Amino acid sequence: MNISKPCCSPCKSAGHTQKKPCPSSLKDSPFQPEVVYGPDDRVDIHQVKDEKVLKDADSVVALYPADKIVDNGDGTSSLKTEKFGDAYRLCEDEPFREQPTGAFCSGFLVGPDLIATAGHCVDNGVANTKFVFGYQTDEKGVPTTIVQNSEVYSAKEVIGEDVGSDGADWALVRLDRPVENHNIVTVRDSGKIDDGQAVHVIGHPAGIPKKYAPGANVRDNNRGAYFVANLDTYGGNSGSPVFNSETHEVEGILVRGATDFKWEGSCRVSNECPDTGCRGEDVTRASVFSDLLKEATKEAAEETAKS
Repeated sequence: MNISKPCCSPCKSAGHTQKKPCPSSLKDSPFQPEVVYGPDDRVDIHQVKDEKVLKDADSVVALYPADKIVDNGDGTSSLKTEKFGDAYRLCEDEPFREQPTGAFCSGFLVGPDLIATAGHCVDNGVANTKFVFGYQTDEKGVPTTIVQNSEVYSAKEVIGEDVGSDGADWALVRLDRPVENHNIVTVRDSGKIDDGQAVHVIGHPAGIPKKYAPGANVRDNNRGAYFVANLDTYGGNSGSPVFNSETHEVEGILVRGATDFKWEGSCRVSNECPDTGCRGEDVTRASVFSDLLKEATKEAAEETAKS
């Protein structure tokens, strides 16, 4: 595939300025990057026992079409979804095929009211996007599709964005109000990750409930704006935080990669590659937007102090 194409509903190809309507759902997108490298390491959040990983996961938010969220009038909202297996015409043994799909990108909390995500996830504006915490499985493994209204946020503004020819693909979004009950991640602000470093990703592959995917490593660390890792990710993971598995610092944003699915007869299965095979998954380095993040965080603190 054209590796410059992004990983979620693309309103604009990476590095270009062509505008076009966003697909009504992720499955309608012509771009379905990402792939499984080696064994599929994705697990639901309720299966995670490591407290540090759970803290990482608490920062992650789903980007959801506003018209697919229904206010129930009782302090909760319902997330409209489709069955993953039916929406993507998946084969019977494909993992998570019984789960719902509805999100189109992922993001993560980097300040009291700031979300980081991939630039191509917001390149057609944010007026019709909601940022939803808690779209994940509960302790019994049941997907949560009814959330408290307090977990649903709108965007106030995009304070910075880049989908550049150098491979950078990021955006910082200010929410309509501060987030008080979720973890704010620590982001690398200088230097770069070590060659071969173990990393993990948390997000919404193919728009399904939040998944944790460990077992990956940096494969190519020679690009200035991004590095390449063998992460198990899919369309919908765009905007997901990629964590250093030792420090739990965010090293970057998952932005693009290889093809998700392949046909086997009349249904589709995940595209599987060896750990050292295929092209790898591109991760925009956090250091390319860290200066703007510092500036925005400082300004917000000053405004708070004045009020």
